[in-house]
Order: sequence, then C-alpha cells, then structure tokens
Amino acid sequence: MVDRLVNSEANTRRIASVENCFGSSGVPLAMQGRVLVGEGVLTKMCRKRPKSRQFFLFNDILVYGNIVIGKKKYNKQHIMPLEEVSLESIADNQAYRNGWYIRTTTKSFVVFAATSTEKQEWMAHINKCVEDLLRKSGKKPVENHAAVWVPDTDASVCMHCKKTQFTFIQRRHHCRNCGAVVCAGCSAKKFLLPQQSTKALRVCDACYERLKHVPTSSLAAGEDSGAGAAAAGNKLNTTAGDSSNDEDSDEETASPGGESHDEPRFYGDNSVLSAADDSSTITSTSPSSATAAASSLEAAHAAPNVQSPPAAAATAGSTC
Repeated sequence: MVDRLVNSEANTRRIASVENCFGSSGVPLAMQGRVLVGEGVLTKMCRKRPKSRQFFLFNDILVYGNIVIGKKKYNKQHIMPLEEVSLESIADNQAYRNGWYIRTTTKSFVVFAATSTEKQEWMAHINKCVEDLLRKSGKKPVENHAAVWVPDTDASVCMHCKKTQFTFIQRRHHCRNCGAVVCAGCSAKKFLLPQQSTKALRVCDACYERLKHVPTSSLAAGEDSGAGAAAAGNKLNTTAGDSSNDEDSDEETASPGGESHDEPRFYGDNSVLSAADDSSTITSTSPSSATAAASSLEAAHAAPNVQSPPAAAATAGSTC
C-alpha cells in the first residue's frame, strides 16, 4: 500500500491538506517516502476528562491535535515516532469501551474508538506500520515506555500517603515515573528521567527512593520507567490518563454538537487515486466484522483497499 501511494498525487494532496488544517500551529509534514495511511477522530483520555482528538496515521509517525473546527482547523499538533509506539488493548467495562493504550518513551495515554470495528482497524493499521518500519530499519521494538497518568478524577486523596484530601488549594500532582496522583508533600523531589526529558522531573517519594539506587546506565535505557505503576492502583487498567498535560487545556475546541460521526479513513483503494479523491468523496466498503477487518489487513497492504467501519455515534468530523 505504501509503495503504491508514496509518489502519488493523491497522497501529496492529502498531506498538504493536513498541513493546511494545522496552519502555523503545526510543522511541515511532507517528506520523501512519507505516506498518509489513515485519519479519524478518537477520544483521548486526558488528565481531567476524555476529549475528542483528530489523529493522522502516517507510515512513520502518528500525529494528533485538538479539533478547533471539524475537518477544517486543528491546533496543538503532537508527533509520535512510530518506531517508539507500542499498543495494548483494554478490556471493555461499564464506563468505557473500545479502548487501548498508546505508549512511547516520552508520552503514553489511552484512546477510545466509537465502535469495536474502528478499534480493530486502528490497532491493526498502526501495528502494521510499526512492524514494517522496524523491519526496514532493523531496529528492535522499544520495551520501556512513559507511565500512563491516573486521571485527576480517579483520586480524591493522595495515592501515596492516603491522607491528603485534594481541594482547590491542595493541588494534585503526577509522578512522572509511575503516573500516580500525589500531593505536594509526597512529590517534593525531582529526578532525571533521561528518556522523558533533559531536566529533572517531579516524582513521588516511593519512586525517588527506588530510582536513586538504580544505575545511571539503566535509567538511560529506561529500565525503571513506569516501574512504580502498580502503586497507582488497578484503575490504570481502564481509566488511565495522559502522561503529560502540555496540550490539554480546559477550553472546548471541538466542533459544535449535532454533527454526524465520520468513519475513519484508511487509504489505498485505487478509486482514491482517481477523480473521486479530487472531489473529496471516497467510496468505501464495510467489513462484515471487526475480526474480518483485522485479518484482512495484510491483504490490504498487498492489494490496497479502503476499510471503513459501520456508522457510529455522533462526534466531531474526522478528515481535513
């Protein structure tokens, strides 16, 4: 699929359209050999609450941003190198469905798709791109990733001392090593976590005591990153937040409600390379089931075919 699209005019137009939607808030994305594989809206579990985010899957990076105007304008662009990405499915529960972890060395979080089919498609395409990239580069998969933060709403008291009640004055803090929500008194120390930052970061007392005994070489390799995640409790398995809060403001930037959900688009059908793409109208076929979507991915990369899930509940738009 990538080989057929890499030098196509349609791929060039799509990437230019994504750049235009981010405008000055983003960086140039076009480069030799880069292909836009798919795009769509996912719900990202942020520090304070779930929020809709626009995602763009390329053959070497995963890009996402805040939705300002659906299909037209995005901001706060974030780029994640696929060679660092690792996915892990999350079992459905009463509160959340169709979720999975997206982990990298510097940032980890949870996302949710509108349907189980969309989850299968997203995970299958991302994993395929990661596998292809690692095979071509000869690199090994990254084994150590940034901890996923426990959402603020999941902790009314400090997860370390179990005593301090969080209030407007008594603020919540996150340990950058394990992701637990802790009070200021239990996270007064900082420690250098080389894989996450060149500056020392806030860590909880438990992680600090453990980290100071870890050899520097092991820290550089990220061997203790997230090692204290168990201290954050079982809630990490289902309601984990974002491992950083640099892009998530409280302002509502998504498009107004009432707009029907657009299915994610994964490119490769020959029709996409024709006049249909010029009018931004892409004919898609729906797989009979989520299993069929996942099992047919290999064939899709060998013989391009657009895969689209069934219609879903209302969210913001999914394409530029």
